[in-house]
Amino acid sequence: MIRDNLHLKAPGNWINDPNGFIYYKGEYHLFYQYFPYGTRWGTMHWGHAVSKDLVHWEHLGIAVFPTKAYDRNGIFSGSALEIDGKLHLYYTAVRYLESNEEDIHCSWNDCYEASQAMITSEDGRHFDNWKDKRQIIPEITDEEKGDIKDTRDPKVWEEDGRFYMVLGSTYQKEIGRAVFFRSADGTSWEYAGECRTPAFGETLECPDVFRIGDTYVFVGSPMNVTEAGIEHRHHAKCGLADLKLPECSMRLLGEFRFIDYGLDFYAPQTTLDEDGRRVMIGWIRMPEVVRDEKDKRGSWIGMMSMPRAVDVEDGHIYFRVHPHVDACYSRRCLSLDEIDMDRPFRIKAPIRDGETLNVCGYQITMEDGCVCTDRSSVFPELGNYRTKAQTPKTGKETCQLDIFVSPHLIEVFVNDGQYVITHVVYGLRKKLAGKIEELLVEE
Repeated sequence: MIRDNLHLKAPGNWINDPNGFIYYKGEYHLFYQYFPYGTRWGTMHWGHAVSKDLVHWEHLGIAVFPTKAYDRNGIFSGSALEIDGKLHLYYTAVRYLESNEEDIHCSWNDCYEASQAMITSEDGRHFDNWKDKRQIIPEITDEEKGDIKDTRDPKVWEEDGRFYMVLGSTYQKEIGRAVFFRSADGTSWEYAGECRTPAFGETLECPDVFRIGDTYVFVGSPMNVTEAGIEHRHHAKCGLADLKLPECSMRLLGEFRFIDYGLDFYAPQTTLDEDGRRVMIGWIRMPEVVRDEKDKRGSWIGMMSMPRAVDVEDGHIYFRVHPHVDACYSRRCLSLDEIDMDRPFRIKAPIRDGETLNVCGYQITMEDGCVCTDRSSVFPELGNYRTKAQTPKTGKETCQLDIFVSPHLIEVFVNDGQYVITHVVYGLRKKLAGKIEELLVEE
C-alpha cells in the first residue's frame, strides 16, 4: 500500500485535479484525476486516498472509471457530498464524438460532449461502477444555459435545506461563466442561473463557492487569461462574491486575484474539516516526470499542495497553514546538517526590504514591500514556466515567512497566509543562508 506524508503524490503515472474532497465517516477522502496507463494526460479515472489528519495519506486505488456510454471517454472533475449517510460523488462524464485511431485516450479535433453524472457509495470506500451510476444532467444543447462541450466540474453543496451545483463553462468560446443548478434532493436538478464575466477568462474550470461567516468566497480556474509578464494562461483565482440563494444570482466583489503567486497551483477544491474550518487543497502542476529508485511507485508526475485553512479578514482572503500541518512539525534542528533532504522540513524567518534568504538554492528576497522568489538554480530550463514570482505589496516593512520544503516542492506562506508562493523545484542542495528563527522537521 502506497502512503504519502503532507503532499499526496501520484501513485505512479499521471494525476491532476483534486476531486471529491470531503470529511466523511471520520476520515478525509481525496479523489483525484488519474491516468493509470502513463505519465501523461489521458482517459480520466478517479484515484482515491484517505487520511485521518490531512497529513498522512493512504492510497486506495481507483474508485471511479468509465463504464457507461455517457462517460466512456473520461470521468472528469467533480465533488462529493454526504446525503442520508451515503457518499455521493458528482462528476463530469465525457463522450468523444470522433475517435483518434492512433490514440484512443484523446479526442480527435477536440470533439466531445459533456454531461453531469453521479455515483453513490454506502461507506465511501466501495463503488459499483456498473450499478450505482446515473446521468443527472444531460448534455446542454441550449447555449444560453451552458456549452455542450465545455460545461464541467460540478461542485455541489447543501445550504438552508436545498442543494446547489456550480459548473464551469463558457459562452460562445469567448467569455467564461459559472452556471448554477439547484435541487430538492441532490439527484434531480434544474437550471437556476449564471454569472458571466471577463474575469473568468474564455472558459472557467473547477468553480467552488462557499461561505465564511456572512461572506461568500468564489474560487475558480479561468482559462486563457492574458496578464502582463505571465506565461501561463490558466490560473487559480479567488475573490469575494455577492451570491443570492435560492435564485442563484452572483457577482464578484472587487479583485479576482491569484490564490497562489507561484502559479504552479491549479484547480483547487475546498471542504469543511472536522472542526468546521474551510480547508483547501490544489493540484501542483509539474513539468518533469519523477523517477526515484527509492520510491516504489515508479515514474510519476503530479502532486497536491498541503492543506490550507481559508479565512477572510477585513475583506482579504487568507490561505493559512492548517493546524494539523502545524502540529506535525515538532522537532527543532540547529542546522540543515541534521536534516534528511528526503523528508519535509520547515523554516520560519523574518525578511526586510533588501534582504535575501537562500533556501537550498531557492532564493527569497523582499523588494519594495513585495516578497520575491527565484528558483532558477533548482529548476530545469523549460518553456511556459516562470522561474521568478512575487506577491503584491504586503504593506509591511518586515514580513514573516513560513517556508515548507519537501522533495520537489517549496511552499512559502507570507504573513500568516496573507499571500502564498508555491513552486515546483528540482535538485535542492543542503544550503541555507540568511536570518532564520526556527528550523523544524516533520515527525
